[in-house]
Amino acid sequence: MIVAPSVLSLDYKDTKSQLQQLEESKAEWMHFDVMDGHFVPNLSFGPDILKAFKSATSLFMDVHIMVDNPSEVSDYFMKAGADLITFHSETVHEIKNQKALVEKLHANGVKAGISIKPDTCVENIYPILPYVDLVLVMSVYPGFGGQSFIEASLDKIAKLRKFIDTNHLNCLIEVDGGINATTGEACASVGADVLVAGSYVFKGDIKAQVETLCFEK
Repeated sequence: MIVAPSVLSLDYKDTKSQLQQLEESKAEWMHFDVMDGHFVPNLSFGPDILKAFKSATSLFMDVHIMVDNPSEVSDYFMKAGADLITFHSETVHEIKNQKALVEKLHANGVKAGISIKPDTCVENIYPILPYVDLVLVMSVYPGFGGQSFIEASLDKIAKLRKFIDTNHLNCLIEVDGGINATTGEACASVGADVLVAGSYVFKGDIKAQVETLCFEK
């Protein structure tokens, strides 16, 4: 299981120490949320913050862009050092446009992901899955940290696992929202590959909390 702590919940008064603890933990990725105040009702980080993290840690930079204009915004974060950029299917509706954005990311050496909000049917993204490296299931409504896990997300993960395996696709399943040891284990049991956790990791002993999410695959 890949663990991707979300720095939306990092204690910025203690950034250096917390990054060091992440480096010493079993976390492999850093999850970086980008919000524009339009697609979701909140604002978060810009590309300069990602660039600073990129220079401070060797963790894989997993960037989730919750924005209305993902093609434009992705340019900024590719330049800032993103290793993977995940955009929302709700902002790029047609498969040809989704493929065009995926191809642009790949052409620049960046992995591509597609995400769905809790109210979006998982079947909507089946056509793009052969082309992406990751699918992100939002198990809370995007925009704010600290929400409770939506149980219906487990059915979405299970459907994705079956579709990906049946079609022999090389696509990871990531889950973000309300993840802790209990919900993380439930996600792992139905086929998740990557767990994003924010407050659960950063409001406790970082190394110990990450360890509780390292389920065997």
